[in-house]
Amino acid sequence: MCGRYASSRAPEDLAGLFEARWDPRETLAPSWNVAPTDEVWAVLERPDRETGEVERRLRTLRWGLVPSWAKDPNGGARMINARVETVHEKPAYRRAFTRRRCLLPADGFYEWQPVAATATAKAYKQPYFIAPQDAAVMAMAGLYEFWRDPAVTDEDDPAAWLVTTTIITTEATDAAGRIHPRMPLAVAARDHDAWLDPAHEDVHGLRALLHTPAGGHLDVRAVSTAVNSVRNNGPELLEPPAES
Repeated sequence: MCGRYASSRAPEDLAGLFEARWDPRETLAPSWNVAPTDEVWAVLERPDRETGEVERRLRTLRWGLVPSWAKDPNGGARMINARVETVHEKPAYRRAFTRRRCLLPADGFYEWQPVAATATAKAYKQPYFIAPQDAAVMAMAGLYEFWRDPAVTDEDDPAAWLVTTTIITTEATDAAGRIHPRMPLAVAARDHDAWLDPAHEDVHGLRALLHTPAGGHLDVRAVSTAVNSVRNNGPELLEPPAES
């Protein structure tokens, strides 16, 4: 799975990189410990409400997908990932896969490996940061969905709509597979247009756009166990673990 990641780039930089429109009134602080239910940056394409023209936008979504038919949003925290093997079939994801796809910019993601107890130390989970070797931004493949809050009577009120996202994952290979059996999928820059195009609904063609991040050229390194707590944040989380 992908349950935690880092996203520290400024929105103006992301907007330029992905050639997307961004409203400066919409902001998020850099995060080195993005966790489920957090607001995250996403790149998506939708028709403008006034002109009808499709435009690419950088905007915030809540991580943890809530299907449009859900009775309430409480299950979103359990739907942070969608398996690529079944994403086109599962009721919670299949409509979004053909109509509402996005890119989730990331510096890299975290996975954990259990460390057994010894005579002098307790068992614990060692976090690893997995990122492109060239430090380029990862464009993780995601889906997004709208959920209408029935408690808000005016559908034009922004509070009437919750917009959530999930990350598509696959079986881990290469360096990442030594740490955890699952990993996020990414979309190469040459395929961004095709992936984001809401008119592209061919399931087989869409699945062909999904690849291992950075073509498998990933750097995997142990980092501070401080990242284990969602209360901790900052670039120091990427520092090597303290000597025991």
